[in-house]
Amino acid sequence: MSEAKGMVIKMKDKGFKFLKFLHVFIILSVLVTFAVYLPACKSSSAEENINAKNRELKKITVVLDWVPNTNHTGIYVAREKGYYNEEGFDVEIVQPTEGGAADLIAAGKGEFGISYQEQVAYARTTEPALPVKAIAAIIQHNTSGFASPVNKNIKTPKDFEGKKYGGSGSPIEETILKVLMEKYGADFSKLQIINIGASDFITSVQKDVDFSWIFYGWDGIASEVKNFKINFLKLQDLDKNLDFYTPVIIASEANIGKNPEMIKKFLKATSEGYDFSIKNPDEAASILLKNVPELDKDILIASQKYLAGQYQADAPKWGVMDEKIWQNFSNWMFDKKLIIKELDYKNAYTNELLP
Repeated sequence: MSEAKGMVIKMKDKGFKFLKFLHVFIILSVLVTFAVYLPACKSSSAEENINAKNRELKKITVVLDWVPNTNHTGIYVAREKGYYNEEGFDVEIVQPTEGGAADLIAAGKGEFGISYQEQVAYARTTEPALPVKAIAAIIQHNTSGFASPVNKNIKTPKDFEGKKYGGSGSPIEETILKVLMEKYGADFSKLQIINIGASDFITSVQKDVDFSWIFYGWDGIASEVKNFKINFLKLQDLDKNLDFYTPVIIASEANIGKNPEMIKKFLKATSEGYDFSIKNPDEAASILLKNVPELDKDILIASQKYLAGQYQADAPKWGVMDEKIWQNFSNWMFDKKLIIKELDYKNAYTNELLP
């Protein structure tokens, strides 16, 4: 083979190798470009989907009955955990600025409210009636009652005689006090009633009054945490008719009629929030504290653990209401002239929207 021919062959061989290298380089460059580009596209697409989903969320307002507390934990949990978002809702939780939750919900100033069985009874029997309905019980049994420092020696309603009662001025307070005192042979005229509004229970019974009406889930637990010894007379133990639903979630009849599927989705997410709070009281308490940092942490945690056993209690599932409880308490309210006419209790609540 001539030297020139050999050089040509070598040059061709080098050219082939170069072209092969160039081909591989181009392919690798394309692959690298796609490797960088595709995740960027995917990320951009994911962000667009999230933004689109957020744009589709329906704004919903929940009107509380009072300042945020452990009665409301399941709602805060459902919002924090994204349960409402999953059902297509952006939930705003507000405190009532004027009137009660029933008035605001009936007026369409919120989709859902936190109320009480007695407030629903008042609303539906007043003139003109407020068309609101209970759609879920937050707590299964009435945990409220009359509490006093142990040194006041108040052990039965008979011991209310000659004492000072601190209340909020509600008509139902006076009626319950009178009924129970008469039942236990006490003279109601010998009880002094003082309106203390929203004053702290422990402070009030140490300075101004002898006993007050509390919810054990907060003030009773606070007494335990602060080692403040009390005597507690639970209402349902004193009279079976006083085991009523307090609190409940309400909606307007107009909303129920027009948007039953929306309400079902809301209650599905809410029930998930309360189910989580039942199973995980410590984490649920942390979520509530994050949203309401002004609450006392020690009382909140202890209260949450107590209510974990009260939200559902002996019911088949969270939120369900018993017709007998509605019947008994409604009839009791009418008998004691707390409502001007008999309540159609069967239409005052519904379990049909619960999951």
